[in-house]
Amino acid sequence: MKKTDLKRDDFYLIITSCLKKTSLSEIKNVITQLKNSPPIFANEDNNVIIIKTDSSFIEYSNKLLQNELEQILNTKTIERTKYYIKRLIKSLSEKKVGKINELNLNRWKEYDDIITDSLWIFDKRDSSGVHRAGYWGNFIPQIPNQLLRRFTKKGEWVLDPFLGSGTTLIECKRLGRNGIGVELNSSVVKATESVVKKEVNPNKVITKIVNGDSGKMHLHKEMNKLKLKSFQFVIMHPPYWDIIKFSKKKNDLSNADSVKSFLKMFGDVVNNFYPVLEKKRYCAVVVGDKYESGEWIPLGFYVMQEMLNKGFKLKSTIVKNFDQTTAKRNQKELWRYRALAGGFYIFKHEYIFLFQKK
Repeated sequence: MKKTDLKRDDFYLIITSCLKKTSLSEIKNVITQLKNSPPIFANEDNNVIIIKTDSSFIEYSNKLLQNELEQILNTKTIERTKYYIKRLIKSLSEKKVGKINELNLNRWKEYDDIITDSLWIFDKRDSSGVHRAGYWGNFIPQIPNQLLRRFTKKGEWVLDPFLGSGTTLIECKRLGRNGIGVELNSSVVKATESVVKKEVNPNKVITKIVNGDSGKMHLHKEMNKLKLKSFQFVIMHPPYWDIIKFSKKKNDLSNADSVKSFLKMFGDVVNNFYPVLEKKRYCAVVVGDKYESGEWIPLGFYVMQEMLNKGFKLKSTIVKNFDQTTAKRNQKELWRYRALAGGFYIFKHEYIFLFQKK
């Protein structure tokens, strides 16, 4: 094939025809031309290209396409070359979607921003849109963003029994998931409703905030109002016992008088939502440990065991770096001294436990 014969609009037809060729050098000559003359770009940044297939036009990452073509060029045998060509064709023409998300596994390399390791390190929190760090103890938006993309599909329902400042519902709006958040403190509810309402809702999803006790409220009553039968994902970020006092209410987990009492109250929340979480679907718990009276209290692992006791299956234990509070950051040297003098290590991590309902 001469270089002048290649048309960018015929990319799919040309790459498919390579499977019929018997000369490795001829195939690589065609691939080289395709690499140097990609299909039409879909945007000014040249990040996305438009490829015409047998049945439609699709968008494809230009960077990914270049990498795929380079991998084909680096092969040594015609068998391996055609194997990679077939894989590229499949990624262009077939969609392979799992049961619990919308990720196209035939184009899995496109999702390089989705974390699959058990160590999550973030330089800073996402502060875009209405996300704010003002609420004491709220988790960073990247956590629900990662989890919702992995374990839900657009239009499905998410429950957050410890809503707080509304981070989960904001991400639900952005990602096209419906969500219900339960918050114990009425004053927090009013502030959160105002913030969540400001976030744009391009997918026209439903986000509802309920003022109530997640361990005692009748979830079915709220679900019936929305004609909702079950949730497809639950995400929980409970208080880390009494490290932060969120209210003066006795039924607030942060006011539990002991670890045993804390776990009992947490277990009541799990018992309440367990029946309405769809079978085989996932639940995530974001929690940390605490240090008291010279002793490290493994609160995270106690919570993990409580979830196992309730019938969940542990799928992953994720360790996430913990950004220090402003108060601790301003006393960095003091805390370092305390650690050296007290024989302990300063908290720099928290856990994200991922469970599946059996």
